[in-house]
Amino acid sequence: MQDMLDWSLLAPALVAGLLVLLTHVPLGRAVLQRGIIFIDLAVAQIAGLGVIAAHTLGWEVHGFKTQLVALAAALCGAFLLSKAETVLREQQEALIGISFVLAATAGLLLLAHNPHGGEHLRELLIGQILWTTWQDLLPLALVTLLFGLLYWRIPAMIQSSHFYLVFAVIITFSVQVVGVYLVFASLVIPAFALFKETHKALLKAFLLGVSGYVLGLLVSLYLDLPTGAAIVWSLAIVSMGYWLVMKMKSVKAEPPRSNL
Repeated sequence: MQDMLDWSLLAPALVAGLLVLLTHVPLGRAVLQRGIIFIDLAVAQIAGLGVIAAHTLGWEVHGFKTQLVALAAALCGAFLLSKAETVLREQQEALIGISFVLAATAGLLLLAHNPHGGEHLRELLIGQILWTTWQDLLPLALVTLLFGLLYWRIPAMIQSSHFYLVFAVIITFSVQVVGVYLVFASLVIPAFALFKETHKALLKAFLLGVSGYVLGLLVSLYLDLPTGAAIVWSLAIVSMGYWLVMKMKSVKAEPPRSNL
């Protein structure tokens, strides 16, 4: 079994997962608290649309110009959605859904005459984490470090009006490494499992995320399955398993009801 493990391949993928989780765990908790669950899908898809637009122009996928276009697209989307939070509060979720479907279909239109369009779209959605290189991780590592420093000094920043700006920047760099689906899963699934907990909730959510990434990578390697999809399911299994265990413990701990 050990011979099957190619650590030169797995190490960058594991580090990519750790970098994503370091930012997505606290952001995911803030997303659930704000009740805007699908904003990450919308912003990730908008950033992905920027990548597709840059690719259509013939620019290098991981080039500086592509990064700028993706970031600009995500920031514009995040700015509009932040305004919706104050102006169209009751219709905000609907607007987030509309933004997602428009960005997704715009990407399809841009790739309509590209013979490799289906492959590019699949890579954007499900990611290429198993083929990530150390060089690919440099922008994500720098953004993660900056986020960590800011969050350590100003933890309330993700609860303030700056949330959308921070969110857009983080999502832009994450989606190009792990894909739209894995960005959503990393944000929401561990945060959901720990939503009602307060004691070391971020640490527990991070450990659940790490367990899901490790399990997903191993399942993908041994069963020759798509890595992004395997990690998404592994995150769900690990996190929901934890949630069910804690739920059963809380039920057992409840005092018996009196028949009087």
